[in-house]
Amino acid sequence: MNEETHQKLMKIKRSFRLLMSGPTSQSMTQKGLGYKINWGVPFIELKKMALEYGKDYELAIELWKEDIRECKILATLIMPAEKMLPEITDIWMEQVKSQEMAEMLAFNLLQHVDYAPAIAYEWIATDKTLYEIAGFQLLARLFANGQEANERGINEFLDQATVALQGDNMGIKHAAANCVLRFADLGEEYEKIARAALKGIFRSDSGPSARDLWHSP
Repeated sequence: MNEETHQKLMKIKRSFRLLMSGPTSQSMTQKGLGYKINWGVPFIELKKMALEYGKDYELAIELWKEDIRECKILATLIMPAEKMLPEITDIWMEQVKSQEMAEMLAFNLLQHVDYAPAIAYEWIATDKTLYEIAGFQLLARLFANGQEANERGINEFLDQATVALQGDNMGIKHAAANCVLRFADLGEEYEKIARAALKGIFRSDSGPSARDLWHSP
């Protein structure tokens, strides 16, 4: 780490003390979001910091190495997508310990990398909870951005969503449900495909909106 990056890292870590929220940190700890340090800094404040520092590869790498919630989230915000190589994604994802961080990584960074579809489909087919959640949420963002899947992709997605929605893990079920809704939002034809594939899992008696498809157990 060069001196400039080191100084930025030290300044950022000092600033977390000023922005810390004790109640938020305690609540996260109680929910099992365990980090070595968790200042409970609101996400909106981290976004402001990300704008201040701009995209910075070296700083993002060093931030992620810290077992501090805020450092890792900030890393996902300032890492340039074009420099986020698949090998780095593999390393970062292996180190993800919570649903919050899996979703932050997908929403803040991975939806912008050019290999996003490949890892999304790969992850939803795993038996690793956090990978599945990240995969479904990543795919949901791609659908929300208007990216359409080919026939093979649609079949793979709906097969995995069917399994997920009938499983026991609520985190995976919610991620899969969100993904199905974003898929249906692509258009009437996609909504019809989703309704047909997920008949008995989703209901359609509340109206034509895709949002009415989801029926919480």
